[in-house]
Amino acid sequence: MAKSLTPLARRRLRVRSKLKRVMRGRVRLSVFRSGKNIYAQVIDDTRGVTLAAASTLDKSLGIKGKNNLDTAAQVGKLVAERAKEAGVEEVYFDRGGYIFHGRVKALADSAREAGLKF
Repeated sequence: MAKSLTPLARRRLRVRSKLKRVMRGRVRLSVFRSGKNIYAQVIDDTRGVTLAAASTLDKSLGIKGKNNLDTAAQVGKLVAERAKEAGVEEVYFDRGGYIFHGRVKALADSAREAGLKF
C-alpha cells in the first residue's frame, strides 16, 4: 500500500509539476522555510546545478537565530545579488508548497527589488 503524503508534500509536488510545464529552460528560485531559518537557492534543473544560494545561516549576514520578515528580506536581496553575479536575470519562483505570505513573500519582494525578474 502506498504511503500517504503530508499536505505540505502534496502542495510541493503540485507546485513543482506546474513549474516544470512552463519553465522552458529558465532557472527556478526555490525557497525552504523552517521554524528557525529560511533558505533560497537558484537552481538550473536542466543541468542539475545550484547557481546561487543564501540563507539566514550565512555568516556575511550576521543574523543567525533570528527569523522574521526583515531577515527574510535580507536573504532575498543576497540571493538576488549572487544570482546576478552568476549571470541569472530571470527565474521562476518556487514557493515549495508554502503559502505566498509572510516570510516567503518578503523574500520574493526583496529579490524582485534587487533585480531578479519573475
